Amino acid sequence: MSKRKERFRTDKILQHTEHFKVKFNETDALGIVWHGNYIAYFEDGREAFGRHYGISYKDIQKHGCATPIVKVQSEHKKPLRYADDAYIVSTYIDSAAAKMIFNFEIYNAQHELVCSGETVQVFTDFDGNLILTMPPFLEAWKKKVGLL
Repeated sequence: MSKRKERFRTDKILQHTEHFKVKFNETDALGIVWHGNYIAYFEDGREAFGRHYGISYKDIQKHGCATPIVKVQSEHKKPLRYADDAYIVSTYIDSAAAKMIFNFEIYNAQHELVCSGETVQVFTDFDGNLILTMPPFLEAWKKKVGLL
């Protein structure tokens, strides 16, 4: 194993759960959540994770960075409907690269998995230039939360 990989802990899991209620405007003509809204739920979960762990978009922006999404995938298992209670579990996947990877699982009130997915975000400056090395603030955050 390379020294670089040894720096990253694989036994530490950073995860946050956020509860929500399905809104009427999130459903389609069939009365179920439109598939594109699950991506918005992923974003809500990511934002809640960031607030909880001190790595919100505002925290990232104050260090001169943006984190555009470059990959999204989702797999739908069961539908959610208007007024359903649900929750999203957002899990940070540690990486040695200058990117943020999140896995998401959305559950209904019966704790049944309704959707799972993943997003990958890279770091850029405000002009859109890709940052290829881990920003110092991200390394400091990883140390603070026990990933390094």
